[in-house]
Amino acid sequence: MSRSNHPVSDTATRILRAAQALFDREGAQGVSMRRVAAAVGVTPMAIYRHFPNRESLLKRMSDDSFDAIARHWHARGSGGDVGERLLAVQRIYLDFALAYPHRFDYAFSTPRNDARRFPEDFHARLSPTLNVVADAVADAMRAGLLRTDDVWDVTMTLWAHTHGLIALYRAGRFSFDEAAFRRYYDASLQRLMTGLQR
Repeated sequence: MSRSNHPVSDTATRILRAAQALFDREGAQGVSMRRVAAAVGVTPMAIYRHFPNRESLLKRMSDDSFDAIARHWHARGSGGDVGERLLAVQRIYLDFALAYPHRFDYAFSTPRNDARRFPEDFHARLSPTLNVVADAVADAMRAGLLRTDDVWDVTMTLWAHTHGLIALYRAGRFSFDEAAFRRYYDASLQRLMTGLQR
C-alpha cells in the first residue's frame, strides 16, 4: 500500500524534483527550503503552501522512494522461479544502494521516528519493501527451497546480511571495485541461502 496517496500539484511536483536532485547530490543536509525555492524559481514562503516544513518535505521524498522501491521489488519479486526471485530482490537492494547512496542512507540507515520496527510493524505488513521479500521467503519455504522456519525471522536475517555487506562496502571495508564486490555479494548470498535450505 502506498504511503503517499495524496494528489500532487504541478508546483509540488517541481518542488519534490528539485529537492530530490539536491538530496541525491548532497544528502539530507543539502536540502533547505531556500535552496529548493531557488531551484524551482519560487519564493521560500511559496514552498510552505505545499509542505509545512523541511521535515515534511524530506518525509514525502522518503515515502516516494519507498513506494518506488516496493514497486520495483514487486515487479522483480513475483512470478517465475522462486529461488531467482529471492536473489533478485536482494540484488535490487544493492542496485538501489549504489545508485542512490543518499536515499539509501536516509531510508535504511538514518534513525527516524516513523521508521518501521521489528517485529510488530513487519508482522502487520506495514513495510511495503520488506513485504515483497517476506512473500518470496514464504513461497521458497512452501516450494521446499528453504526449510520451514519463521518467515519474518528469515526475512530479517537476509536483510541484515545484505544491508551489513553494503554498509561495510560503502564504509571502505572492502578493497574490491564495484564489479568484484557484486560478485562477492552474490557468492555470499548463495552461501547464506545454502545454510537456510533443507
